[in-house]
Parts: sequence; structure tokens; C-alpha cells
Amino acid sequence: MSAQLRAVGAMAPLPRRLAVRAVRHFHHLPTGGIQRADLAARSFRRSLQFPSNAYHNAVIVRNASFARMLPKLALKFVRIPALFGGVMIGTVGWVQYQAIQVSNSAQEMFSNMKNTVTSTASTLWGGAKDIAGQTKQGWDNTKENFEIPEWLDKIMKGEGDAASGKGGAGGQGGPEPPKQSRSGVGAVAGASAAAYGLDQSDENDERTPEEVIKDDQMMFITKKMIEIRNLLQKVGQSNTVTLPSIVVIGSQSSGKSSVLEAIVGHEFLPKGSNMITRRPIELTLVNDPEARVDYGEFPDLGLTRVTDFSLIQKTLTELNQSVPESLCVTDDPIRLTIHSPGIPDLSLIDLPGYIQVAGENQPRELKRKISELCDKYIRGPNIILAISAADTDLANSTALQASRRVDPRGERTIGVITKMDLVEPDKGADILSDRKYPLRLGYVGVISKLPTQTGLFRRETGNLLAGITRNERSFFNTYPAQFGPEAGVNTGTITLRKKLMQVLEQTMSSKLHETTESIQRELEETTYQFKVQYNEQPMSAEAYLAASLDEFKHQFHAFSSSFGRAQLQSLLKDALDQKLDTALSGLTRLGVGRLAATVAATAVQSNIDKLLDKSSFSKHPSARKAISEAASTVLADRSYATSDGIEISLKPYKFDPDIQPNEWAQGREHVVGVLQGELEQCQSALKSLESAVGGRKKLKEVMTFVDKARRGEVIVEGDHHPSGAGGFSAALLARGREAAFLRDRADIINMRITAAKSRKCKDPENKYYCPEVFLDAVATKLSQTAVLFLNVEMLNDFYSRFPREVESKLHEHMAAGGLERFAREDPKVRRHLDLIHRKELLELVLTKIEDLNRFGGGTGSGRGAAGGRELAEAGKKRRRFF
Repeated sequence: MSAQLRAVGAMAPLPRRLAVRAVRHFHHLPTGGIQRADLAARSFRRSLQFPSNAYHNAVIVRNASFARMLPKLALKFVRIPALFGGVMIGTVGWVQYQAIQVSNSAQEMFSNMKNTVTSTASTLWGGAKDIAGQTKQGWDNTKENFEIPEWLDKIMKGEGDAASGKGGAGGQGGPEPPKQSRSGVGAVAGASAAAYGLDQSDENDERTPEEVIKDDQMMFITKKMIEIRNLLQKVGQSNTVTLPSIVVIGSQSSGKSSVLEAIVGHEFLPKGSNMITRRPIELTLVNDPEARVDYGEFPDLGLTRVTDFSLIQKTLTELNQSVPESLCVTDDPIRLTIHSPGIPDLSLIDLPGYIQVAGENQPRELKRKISELCDKYIRGPNIILAISAADTDLANSTALQASRRVDPRGERTIGVITKMDLVEPDKGADILSDRKYPLRLGYVGVISKLPTQTGLFRRETGNLLAGITRNERSFFNTYPAQFGPEAGVNTGTITLRKKLMQVLEQTMSSKLHETTESIQRELEETTYQFKVQYNEQPMSAEAYLAASLDEFKHQFHAFSSSFGRAQLQSLLKDALDQKLDTALSGLTRLGVGRLAATVAATAVQSNIDKLLDKSSFSKHPSARKAISEAASTVLADRSYATSDGIEISLKPYKFDPDIQPNEWAQGREHVVGVLQGELEQCQSALKSLESAVGGRKKLKEVMTFVDKARRGEVIVEGDHHPSGAGGFSAALLARGREAAFLRDRADIINMRITAAKSRKCKDPENKYYCPEVFLDAVATKLSQTAVLFLNVEMLNDFYSRFPREVESKLHEHMAAGGLERFAREDPKVRRHLDLIHRKELLELVLTKIEDLNRFGGGTGSGRGAAGGRELAEAGKKRRRFF
């Protein structure tokens, strides 16, 4: 035991000396691992001489002071790794790597061990939680006034010689002496730390305050540039008006999906043995410090705040499977935005993986179409993220071969080597050293997929990046000669995140001046077109809808002023005139109320449809349907009540119709007029038949033959013999029969007209001798009475409610983006709105670029405020980051 330890034991009170004695006894236990820890705990309880379940009695204690406990706490952190020294000594590198994995996964181990603890330890666990609460409160009261030395900070985070397994059994070597305090650096809470992933792992942030400020500034600029890029995507129509993205390419077995998921920190991409990705996935990562939970959004689908990443994975799978296998792949992208406080601002495009040979159930042209799709996206100015597996010769890397075709000098390509743990360290370091296939942006080696773990040490999936980071550090730290700081190679997902942010910001900055000039040219052309075509008159979807609705309301007002009682009575009387051949009992039993309501509703609905055909709503089928449904809804609402009211009001006239002399005279005149009209129709039809058969004489001969056949004077074999009869063709005989019917009908009508004009039909007393006149007079009386009720109960109510119902229906129809769709259904309006929208977007982009320039000029970064050229030069200067 060292002098320091004896001094601590002497100065400590009795309980503390007992604790030290328990620790000393701990080293002499014959067992190891979990059993040793259990025996040590029982020995410790015996030395305290009180049962373990009495911890719940120790509730009235003051908060622990870390200013007094830190020396002893440091001692424990130093001594604990020595417990496992015997296991580590003599093991080979692979065993050492696995042991470090276990120590780095201690938190997951403890989480899984909770499920195996027996019920007898429950009270001990509750007491420990109380003590932990008291300890945390004491730490909160002390931490702000205490500066943690670097050596102690490393010990508490499990780093240094002890954590890496170099301390040996018995704690030989010990911690290095404290060199400097890192409390000053730790006070700089850089916003870029979360984006880099430093808050998700136990890696020290060794950046200086100046580097933290520069990284934070870079992250802010990248975020603003991605916002500008997203706006430029909406502008479209020009390849020059755009900013670069990071395009991810690789073969299907290269680990491309695992790299993307490691960058995001969630498993969300489609999985499967066959090709899953058939559409590009435009992935926008948004660093959102205000987000309490990570979530994704599909803007084209209207899906927002999807916190379940398994649902995101399912949605992506379904969207990809919607592409038929015969089509292979399509360039129609899937847009996904992910918000999280722990991701960097990046713009990524995931493409289908390259294949070497198409499968049996895959089209032969699949390989060619995938290559063509990837070539479309990896053109400049996009950045290429070429994924290759370490266990595959880089000479056969499809991703590197594709990148060389469009980027032969490797100026836009970042190489990512996956599965670094599957090759010898020397070979892996040789791949990353840029010697055989150099890339100007270099290579990054990663182990982006966690090893499968089962049993006690199975990992939890809640923090994917943290697990990947621990796994990578465990492997790369095991081989410092190949992957250490002196080796000069880049390794780890955290390093990849940093490089992607820096390269994207630099590339965007270098293209910003060129893009700004293109935007200005586009804006000048758009402004000129707006002035020439529309005289600089702005238009919006709201204004267009309001104008269309005002126009329709004006037309409706004109209709309501001209359609009233007289028009309703005429319509109803025409409907009742069709019953002139009906007996009195049939007319009185007729449902006049239902007939009147139906006739009125049909007439109003027909007139509304005619108004819509003449209005601007005729160009908008969905809105036209909504207005027509509004009319039918109001009419149907009053139809049944109006029908019943009419029947009640007509009941006296049905059972005892009282016809006045003037009503009789009007009925007689109306009957003669109706019959005269029918007679004229018959005569007009006969003239048409005469013209069709070649003249009146020819038609008369046919009609004479038909009459003889009806009287039996001529024997005809079948009425419709195909060869005809009597020297006449079958078609000519058919016209003869039709002409004979019209002639007979005209004779009957002439007889009815003669009867209606007779002297006997002048007096209402002879109503039984002149039934047609009587029925017409009754129908007129019924229609007059029904119209009074219709006008009040249906028509006036419709005129009052219909405009409000139209506004309500249109409001429902225009919800959720319907207003914009409505306006764009008119081609002229769509062109007008597109021009205005384009002009506004270009102006907004220029405004954001100016704001970005002002930010660059005021932060002392040397960017200047003159324009995009300064940002481009600053981007070149920051190449020292990688």
C-alpha cells in the first residue's frame, strides 16, 4: 500500500477506514469477476456490522461534498481496473479487444443485470438509489466551484492507461500526474459538439476555444447554406442555380446503409436480401437543439414529426416497392428530413447500390440503369461519398471506379472504408494511407455495424452512434501503431461526421459566388417576364378564389331575382299537363306535393349547374362538384318537409275542387293550345317521313298497303319479313306503319280539339262531358296553391342558405393545400403563380445570401462582406481541418 493510501486511511473516520479495509480484503479474495464483486460486497457489510437491508434507515444525512471525497473517489477509480488485471495479462490482442468491449459496455451490462437480480436485494437497491440521489445533489452543489484536472477527468471517463488495459494487475503504473486543468476549455459549450457526436460518446473534446468557435461558425454557415440549397431546389429549371449535396454510392455489400445509419444515429433504411432501394433518397439532416426527441418528416407526403424510426423504415420500403420491377429504378426522389440535436447539418443523397450481375428474378438491364442513375447524381458540383469494404480489393471497388469517371483527380470524392475489423491492421492502415488509390479528400476507416451480441452483454439499440463509437475506439485503440495519432490516418464515424460537415461547407462556399451570379441573372429575366406578361400585377391563390367566388355570387344573385313564383308555377303546370289523360280520381290521388318539390329542386339544381358551366369554376372540376353538392344538400334538407306541407295545403282541393267560370275558360283555352301543339308535332313528323321515302305519293301508297294488311285484305307472311311485301322493302313498310300511326293520332287530336271548342264545353256545369278541360283547371288550381308553399318553404330558404353553404364546402375543399391546387387547375393562373413564386424564391435566396455574407464579415473569420467570393476563399483556407 502506498503512503498516500495509508495517509488517507489514517485521516478517514471509522466508517471510511472500514471501507478501506474492505477494499484491501477485496484483493485477496480467491475468486474473480462477478463472484469476487459479490463476495467483496458481503465482506464489506460484515465489516460495517449491520445488515444490508438497513440502508433505508440512513435517510437523514447531509449532501455529500465532492471537495472532500474526490481524493478517495479517484483512488477507487484507479484501483477498480486492477480487479480485471489478472484476466487481461497474457491474453492475445483479440481477447484484449473483446475485454475492452465489455468494459466499454458496462452500462449496458448493468442494465441487463437488473433483470437477473433476486428479490432479496430489492431493499438494498432502494437504499442505494437514495444514496445516489444524495450524492447527485452533493455533486450539483460542488461541481460549479471545482475544476477537474485532466488526469482525473480521464479516469472518471474510463480512459488513460487503466481503462485501456495497460495498468496491469495490482494497479502498477497508476495515473499520470496532472498536467493542466481543462475546466477552461470545458466552459466553452460549443454547439458543434453535439453535431460531431461528442455528447453521445465518452470521447474528450480536445479542441481549443478558438477551434470550438470556428466549428460552431462553420456549422451555422452550413445550416444556412443547406436552407439556401433547399430553396434553390424549389426554383428549378437551371442546373447552375443549385448548391452541392453529398451523394452516397457503393455496392450492395459494401455497408453503405450502415454508414448512413451511423451518421444519423438510427436504423431507418430499408433492409432485405434483394435490391431494396429503387429510388434516390434525398436525406436532409437538421441539427435542431430545440428538438426533445429525434423525428423525421416526409414533406411530399405530408407526414410530419414521425418519431418512430421503424415507421420511417417501413414507409421508405413501401415507397421503393411502389416502383415496379419491370422499371428497375427511377430518378423520382424520396425526400426525407430528420431533425435531432445530435446530428450535423448535412444534405445527403442515397442511391441504389451497384450490382455485378443481375439475379434470376431481376431484369437484365438493371445493372445498366443503376449505373446511369448514379452517374446522373455524381456529376459536379456534388460531393461523392464512395463506400468500399476493407475486405475487398479497392481495384474492384465499383464506387471508386464510378467516381474516377466523373472525378478523375479525386477532388470531389471522399473514400469510406467499412468493415475495418475484418482485415489485418497493417493492411487496413495501408488502405487508409492513400498510397495506391489517392483521393484529395482522403479516406476514413469505420466499423459502422455493431457486432451481434446476445445473453448478458447484449446491447441496447437506443443510442446507435454511442455503441458504434465505443466499438470503433476499442478496435482502433488496440492498434496504436497503425491507427493512432502518429499514424496519420482518419478513423471513426465521429471523424467522418466532421469531415462531411467541413467538406460540404467548403464546397458550398466555393460554389456560392457562381450560384449568386446565376440567381441574379435568373431574377432579372423573371422580373422582366412578370412586367411584360402581367404588368407587374401580383396574384395569389386566395385572390383568385375570391374573384371566382364573387363572380359566381353575382350570377347567382341574377338568377335568384329572375326565378320565382311564376317560373315555378309554369314548371309545375307543365308537369301536371302530362296527366291530362288521367281520370279525376287518379289526379286527386297523385302525390302533388312530392311532384312539386321534386320539380322545383330539379329546376333549381339544373340552373345552378348552368351557372357553374358559365363561371370560372368550370375549369375546376373538384370545386365545381363541391358547389353543386352544396346546392343539393340545401335542397334535400327542405325537400321532405316542403312535400308534406304541400300535401296538407292541397287536401281540400283534392276532395272537393271548386272551379270558377274564369278558371274554366282559362283551362279550356289552355287545353286547346296544348292539343294544337301536339297536332303540329304529328304533322311535322309526317312531313319528315314524306321526305324520307321520296314524296307524299310514295308514302301514301305504302300507308294504303299497310291499311289493307291491317284490315286483312292483303295476306302478309309476318309483320317484319326481311324481304318486305307488296313490292315494298321492309324499311319502307316500317316508315309506312309509323306514318299510319301519326295520321291516326292526328285524327284523335282533331276530334279532341273539336270537342273542347264545342258550345257544350263552355259551361263549367258540363265538366263530366269535358274531362280534359276540368282536369286542366284542377291542375292549374293545385299548382297555384303548391307554388305559394314552395316559394316560402324551399326557394326563399335556398336563396338564403346556399351562399353560406358554398363558402363552407369550399373551405373544406381548400384545406390541406387544396387552395393552391385549385388555383393551379387553371393553366393561365398556374403560369402566373409559377412566375410570381419563382420571383419570390429568387429574392428570398438573395436575401439569405446577403445575410450570410454579413455574418461572415462580422465574426472576424476573414470572410468579408463583399459577396460569395470571400466565402469561397475562406472555404479554401479551412482545408487544414482535414
